Amino acid sequence: MSLIAVVEIDHPDLALAPTVRETAASIQVVSHTATDPETGMFFFLVESDSFRTFEAALGRDHTVEESTLIAEASTTRIYRLQHTPGTKLVSPITTEMGGLTLEAGSTDTGWSVRLQLPDRETLSTIWEYCDREGIDFRIDHIYSLDEFAVDDGVGLTDPQRETLVTAYEAGYFEEPRDTSLQELADELGISPTAVGGRIRRGTSRLIERTLLSDE
Repeated sequence: MSLIAVVEIDHPDLALAPTVRETAASIQVVSHTATDPETGMFFFLVESDSFRTFEAALGRDHTVEESTLIAEASTTRIYRLQHTPGTKLVSPITTEMGGLTLEAGSTDTGWSVRLQLPDRETLSTIWEYCDREGIDFRIDHIYSLDEFAVDDGVGLTDPQRETLVTAYEAGYFEEPRDTSLQELADELGISPTAVGGRIRRGTSRLIERTLLSDE
């Protein structure tokens, strides 16, 4: 029976890991490209308050062979990247094992990845691969496609939980709002873009784990 696994991975040589650690940008892999290891090209949706800072970090990132700006808006851009040969990736082994990378987003130090896998044995194989490669691999929660099986609560990361609780207590979800992203950012010590990313991803997880559970 197919299952969904949400895992966090971390290693200095993971794709864009140096940029993720150096900047406050929120980075999402454009999912349909993340499952194709043959192209060598990956697309990333980036939200940042300072793309000058982000692109400077990108230029120093040893996992990036080549980068091209594809599209841009005021706080959002899409980049096409080619990784260096030594870059560590989990998507190729996932595809090889018959899985799909449904979603991948940056955390404070690495990536949170949502995988659709054929079975638990496949998950074990990916974990063993990461162990051999020295990639820190932490399961947030797993569940079958028709029934929730194992989890650690509602599947939120600690930063997402902290941000959502802080936003709720400060009245961010009131109408009208009692606080702003900037005020939350000042309280949490991160950028407004990072706050917005945590709220969006955390809210998505809550909807997935509660409203969709009956489906």
